[in-house]
Amino acid sequence: MSFEQFIRERHFLQNVSPRTVDWYKESFKWLGTPEPSQDELKEFVLRMREHGLQPISCNNRIRAINAYLKWSGSPLHVQRLREEQRVLPTFSVIEIGKLIKWKPQGFYQVRLHTLIAALLDTGCRIGELLTLRWADCDFENLLITVKGKGKKERKIPISFELRKLLWRFNQKNPHESVFCTRQGRSLGRRDALRNVKRLCPRLGFPAPERTLHAFRHTFATNYLRKGGSVFHLQKTLGHSSLEMTRRYVNLLTEDLQQVHQKISLLSAAAR
Repeated sequence: MSFEQFIRERHFLQNVSPRTVDWYKESFKWLGTPEPSQDELKEFVLRMREHGLQPISCNNRIRAINAYLKWSGSPLHVQRLREEQRVLPTFSVIEIGKLIKWKPQGFYQVRLHTLIAALLDTGCRIGELLTLRWADCDFENLLITVKGKGKKERKIPISFELRKLLWRFNQKNPHESVFCTRQGRSLGRRDALRNVKRLCPRLGFPAPERTLHAFRHTFATNYLRKGGSVFHLQKTLGHSSLEMTRRYVNLLTEDLQQVHQKISLLSAAAR
C-alpha cells in the first residue's frame, strides 16, 4: 500500500477535487510512513501539536489519515482531539441589511452585490458559486444547479429577489460563467474575499472571521431560526451526513435563552 495509490484511486475512481488531493498530500507529509505503527500514529499527532497546530487543524489531517488507514485495511485508527466549541461567525441582521441595501455602481460592484446576495440566499460554498454558469440557472423554476465536493451536483432553490438580481446582472455579463471578469475569466476566491473585506468597513462594520464562510453560517443559522428542517438544511448545504450539519450550525446564546423561556416549567407556573 502507498499514499500515491490511495490518491490515484481517490482522484480517478472517486473523482475528488484537486483541492482534496492537496489536502491528502499535506496530511501524509505529517505522517511520513505509509505503514504506520500505533506509536508512529501517536507521534504523528504529537508532532502536529508541538508545531502549534490547533485541535481543529489536527483533526482535519487526522480525518485524512483515518481514510487512508481504512482503505489500506489497517485495523488502526487515530482518535480525534477534543475541539473547543466556538460560536460560528455570522453577519448580524443589521449588517445583512446594509449589504443588501447597498447601491452598487458599475460592473464590478454589481457583480459583488449579486455574489453576496447569492451567498446569503443559498448557503452555497464560495467555490460552488464561482463555478456557476448561466446554463445552471433555471429562472423559471427558481433553481440553480451547483457542483459541490466530489463534483456532486445538487439543485438549490432561490428567492424571487435573487432571481431579479441574477437576471439584471445577466444583461451586463454575456459570458458563460456567472461570476467572472469582464473578459470572461474565472474570478478567484482571493479576489472575492478581498472585495468583501473592503466593502464591509465602507458600510460601517468589520468583516467577520472566515468572512466568506460566514455567509454560509449566517444562512444555516437563519434557516433553523425560521423553523427550517435540519434534514432539508443538510440537503441544501450538500453535507454527506447529518452529523456534519449539526456540528456546522451552532445556535447563538440568545436563541437558546428564548427557547428556554418558552419551555421553562417555572415560567409557565408563574403566568
